[in-house]
Amino acid sequence: MIRRIVAVLAVLTVLLGGFLYAAGSGWLGSRWGVGEVNRTRVAGDLVAARAARQLGAAADRQPPAKQILFGDLHVHSTFSTDAFMMALPATGGDGARPVADACDFARFCADLDFWSINDHALALNPRTWQQTVESIRECNQVAGDPANPDVVAFLGWEWTQFGTTPDNHYGHKNVILRDLDEGSIPVRPIAARAPEEAWDRRSDQIPGPLTFGLLALFKPSTSSLDFIRYMRDMLAVDACPDGVPVRELPVDCRESTLTPEGLFDKLDDWGFESIVIPHGTTWGFYTPHGSAWDKQLSDKMHDPNRQTLIEVFSGHGNSEEYRDWREVEIRPDGQRVCPKPTDDYLPSCWQAGEIIRGRCLSGGASERECETRAAEARANYVEADVFGHLTVPGVEASDWLDSGQCRDCFQPAFNYRPKSSVQYIMGLRDPNDPAGPRRFNFGFIASSDNHTARPGTGYKEYSRLQMTEARLGGAGTQMFGARAKAAPVPKSRPFDPRSGGTFFDVRESERGASFFVTGGLAAVHSQGRSREEIWEALQRREVYGTSGPRILLWFDLLPADQNDPVVPMGGDAERGVPPRFRVRAVGSLEQQPGCPSSSSEALSSDRLTRLCDGECYNPTDRRRRIARIEIVRITPQNDRSEDVGDLIDDVWKVVECPAQSEGCTVEIEDPSFPTQMRDVLYYARAIEEPSRAVNADGLRCDYDDRGRCTAVRPCSELTGDDDCLTGTEERAWSSPIMVRYRQAAPALEPIAEP
Repeated sequence: MIRRIVAVLAVLTVLLGGFLYAAGSGWLGSRWGVGEVNRTRVAGDLVAARAARQLGAAADRQPPAKQILFGDLHVHSTFSTDAFMMALPATGGDGARPVADACDFARFCADLDFWSINDHALALNPRTWQQTVESIRECNQVAGDPANPDVVAFLGWEWTQFGTTPDNHYGHKNVILRDLDEGSIPVRPIAARAPEEAWDRRSDQIPGPLTFGLLALFKPSTSSLDFIRYMRDMLAVDACPDGVPVRELPVDCRESTLTPEGLFDKLDDWGFESIVIPHGTTWGFYTPHGSAWDKQLSDKMHDPNRQTLIEVFSGHGNSEEYRDWREVEIRPDGQRVCPKPTDDYLPSCWQAGEIIRGRCLSGGASERECETRAAEARANYVEADVFGHLTVPGVEASDWLDSGQCRDCFQPAFNYRPKSSVQYIMGLRDPNDPAGPRRFNFGFIASSDNHTARPGTGYKEYSRLQMTEARLGGAGTQMFGARAKAAPVPKSRPFDPRSGGTFFDVRESERGASFFVTGGLAAVHSQGRSREEIWEALQRREVYGTSGPRILLWFDLLPADQNDPVVPMGGDAERGVPPRFRVRAVGSLEQQPGCPSSSSEALSSDRLTRLCDGECYNPTDRRRRIARIEIVRITPQNDRSEDVGDLIDDVWKVVECPAQSEGCTVEIEDPSFPTQMRDVLYYARAIEEPSRAVNADGLRCDYDDRGRCTAVRPCSELTGDDDCLTGTEERAWSSPIMVRYRQAAPALEPIAEP
């Protein structure tokens, strides 16, 4: 009898081990593909109507206006790991969101003119990269005449880098490729490699099949099996060897670099046309405290020929505005300390101390003891960096109030990093470069950073859980379970990197969810609709970004004399006299509910519901009013010791617009320019009349009479119908115009009469 029991147990053990190994190897899961692009072409008269509406709005422009085209250059499918996890039924998703979905959404839901795919390069394997290429080609094939397509789809990927310190953090950058032909694109994307010291702080190592199999055992579902298959496919790709030219590497290896220098070198090695677009520069969810863009001004970390555009705004919030407060203070010896709060900023490290102080006093300890514990809490928070919230046991999201946030920024990114803001970046310059003053010459765009294959989600403010990334942080928790919550004890604890948890689980996902918005759009002033014409507009920086609505914007430097041309946004010129600018802005078209007949005829009702959530870009003939025009002036450094904050004039000029829907045109001159004798860049913001938008007010603070946040109502719930709509002023940002100072020629002395 005992032998029989032992034999049965042995068989069960073998079967269990076999199941764990098979499940953990990914054999029982399904691979998600790229889907199939809808082959219905958007009617030519509908495409022509877009241009006609714009020409009517720009009727007073001389010479005739280029066509303004709208797109989204930052889109993820479920080939990206975070997007895959969000789509799993086990985390509340509804299945694959493939590249083909993005094509259909761009055409029939968002009514875009162009878009790009930007899945995380680290997650792509040879199969998924090739499938992405084929799907993007298919999207372009169904768009009709290449000279006048209904949409242009660009191929690309995201170089997703995050460091462990300000010195090794460079951030995320999208790579956009011009071409699609075989032999004109890299055979593999180029990923970002984590700094070596990051592995010392990881609590997880790459699991083997049996470990993965346990996930299937304790989370039995097709979601678990599909996720395991996905992860095993990703981890099965070997790293490419270092120091080998890109064309000599194996086709099926994973190519990666530690720094932007390596990325630019590899792109140069390939030799194909590409644009590199930094994004999310101020997002503190993963950006170490004290991070700054100064180090990227070096000739190795910046390629002025490829890195020509920057993403000002996305579904992760706004990264435009500079502020002079700091999330951490870095002393000359490198020591990091917690700064004191100011009237307009509450450091999270300081609030950590206040939380502990309050608990300590409530427990009856002395003022002196509680101050000691508060100081210890502040130090622990600073040492833990982006994991600082884990140093306060049992803390609730509401306990942090609005600490770490930009109180007076427009829809700011979470845990704002001001020295990585676009305004700060544009103020940097190295005048000592032998080749000429070195600076960042960026054109401004906005995009969505969408993770559900939905380019251009900002056309309507609805469906928070579908049209924003609000579910992003909860996906890991739902899949693997939440971290055990500690008791709210009156003493801080140092962060232990071995404490476990997924990428999102150990960061402030709950608070961060309140900062996800529907996303922005990139706009180009283009001679036509073709791929080549759109690319040329991107290259010459004749571009701008919007916070979602299709605001029409023109920003020009006017001629100083009859020999000067009009210089559009993104350009540069020399002047010895006061520069004069003309700004024209026309508000976006108001939307009506539902979808136009062109969308419902192209897509089945079920497809329309799943893809667009029942709502499409569906404009009326009424336009929102432009409330005002703002001009920002930045004087780039003449010396690296100059404080960049002193060189930013925001807002330099404000012009209120008349109460009419036809738009707003203003002319502005800078009389101080010749007396300053310095180069200056200018850009325009066009601000629409107030409207309501998803998550527009972040944490939704209640303020006291001194302007301090006393309570918050985070919009972080992952269920329910609350879209957290609050009032905001949607806007568009022009690309800057650089005006270089040119000393006026001295007047000629009159020739004396003989």
